[in-house]
Amino acid sequence: MRIVEIREMTASLSSTMRNAFIDFSKMTLSVVAVITDVVRDGKPVVGYGFNSNGRYAQGGVLRERLIPRLLEADPESLLDEAGTNFDPVRVHSCMMTNEKPGGHGERAFAVGALDAAIWDAVAKIEEKSLHQIFAERFNGGAFDEAVRVYPGGGYYDPEKGTDGLKAEMQGYRDAGYTLMKMKIGGAPLDDDMRRIEAALEVTGGGEFLAVDANAALDLDRATAYAGAMSQYGLAWFEEPVDPLDYEAHAELAKVCTMPLATAENVFSLIDAKNLLQYGGLRRDRDWLQFDPSLCYGPSEFIAIVKMADEMGWARRRHGPHGGQQLGLALAAGLQLGGTETYPLVFQPFGGFGDDVVIEDGMVRVPNAPGLGVETKSELYNTVLKPLAQG
Repeated sequence: MRIVEIREMTASLSSTMRNAFIDFSKMTLSVVAVITDVVRDGKPVVGYGFNSNGRYAQGGVLRERLIPRLLEADPESLLDEAGTNFDPVRVHSCMMTNEKPGGHGERAFAVGALDAAIWDAVAKIEEKSLHQIFAERFNGGAFDEAVRVYPGGGYYDPEKGTDGLKAEMQGYRDAGYTLMKMKIGGAPLDDDMRRIEAALEVTGGGEFLAVDANAALDLDRATAYAGAMSQYGLAWFEEPVDPLDYEAHAELAKVCTMPLATAENVFSLIDAKNLLQYGGLRRDRDWLQFDPSLCYGPSEFIAIVKMADEMGWARRRHGPHGGQQLGLALAAGLQLGGTETYPLVFQPFGGFGDDVVIEDGMVRVPNAPGLGVETKSELYNTVLKPLAQG
């Protein structure tokens, strides 16, 4: 059993929309296909992985360091003790050979794409869905058959305006979502309050609307936003300040009555530990939103969840960021509190399989082998399959 070839490509996520910090006019991501010599249903097993939105492709790191290490390694060193499947821990260790600790940024995204692809291949070799693999290995076999989901949307868009924002939120309601999210922090406070009030006309209550500042605020502005929004009873205030400014998080948590949410831009186990130790987050109400495709992949994400367990965080306080199928598999298999999705933006990567139905804000988890990317026809037929076939 061995990895025969690893292919990578850069794909575009360009869009006219923006959040409070960046626009997406030149956004890219890396896509990988790990081709093995294992055959299922008459075809070689191929594991697929890709980054989350909001970061850029890491082709150089993949081509120059990570992929050569895996292909040059002794094939048996990448297998589990029984020699019947790949061992994601050993594969992860191989990728990190000669990589110094610290600096957990761009490298984490490249490793994350490959790690996701390895897990996809592992599940396909066992002919199981990935959420089932996660459940069996890390959750005593228990998993959720349905997961709470919410759409990441409400971006600033010069072509949309307030009426367009309301129409977008109504579209989510019509599609079966109950909880929705919108962007703030990229306009004057009074303008954002008007946008929030417009969205609330559709959601019907603050508990059904979350807001996301994308870490664009300093502590003073975040405190002002928290005070202005306290009247609405919102679901959470996401990424109010820089993700590594633990002191600012702690100070804001002292005065912010609504739940806070953060961690999508925290990319390692040690940074996650520091956030939980020093960020002042409240275990009874706040949300942890680590992104499994950005924090060195699902392997490190699972290690972070285990660490949070030991620090007293309930698993239901985790909601993976990223808006794609990997977050859904982890949320179901580890019985987390839900996951984000992108039904309208970041296509064809955002969202779930073609047959997935949103009902009362919940998604039933499909049982397709592996990650299930083959059930998302546009993604598979236009990006993944051509990549694997060369």
